[in-house]
Amino acid sequence: MVASLDGATTIEGRSGGLGGAADKEVFTALRAVADFILVGAATVRSEGYGPPRTPESRQRERLARGQAAFPRIAVVSRSLDIDPTTTMFTEAAEPPVILTVAGADGGRRTDLEAVADVVEVGEGSVQILRAIDALAERGARVILTEGGPTLLGQIIADGLLDEVDLTLAPTLVAGASKRVALSPSDTVRAMSLAHLWESDGVLLTRYVRV
Repeated sequence: MVASLDGATTIEGRSGGLGGAADKEVFTALRAVADFILVGAATVRSEGYGPPRTPESRQRERLARGQAAFPRIAVVSRSLDIDPTTTMFTEAAEPPVILTVAGADGGRRTDLEAVADVVEVGEGSVQILRAIDALAERGARVILTEGGPTLLGQIIADGLLDEVDLTLAPTLVAGASKRVALSPSDTVRAMSLAHLWESDGVLLTRYVRV
């Protein structure tokens, strides 16, 4: 995740204006070790998600570790309001996984089942632990979540977050941007600083669960 000094996670609805070159390098490195990239549908829509573009050198590293050349995308969506014609589906090395609920829209589900692996992991809402289990059944050992804030809040509340990689941009935004994680009630989880880097005033942090 990336945030400004005053806690904003987006500028005009997108996170790209906060990160910079160093953040992109970390972003690429994190994606390179993940089996699955877990993300909420709202983030997919706002950020214009496509398939992972893993560099060839990283692909070779992944294959040597016994992983697929590219990580798979897994999208959490109750409504299935996802465009099946985007490059996230049409150019993916493997079909994305859509994690949804039993009562999801039937027509949208049919459209998505043509280009993705659609999995029910809840009744009225997506159950994150069931979602993680579903990805584990599909070979996931390392899952990278890229948010958004509501999904990350659910993962924290369920005690499933092992590591936080947070970039702090030397920028003030104000506005009404959401914070990094959101949930209905406070959830306190202790974390320990494992790494700290600085690049042109940008702080790149890595925290692990105590």
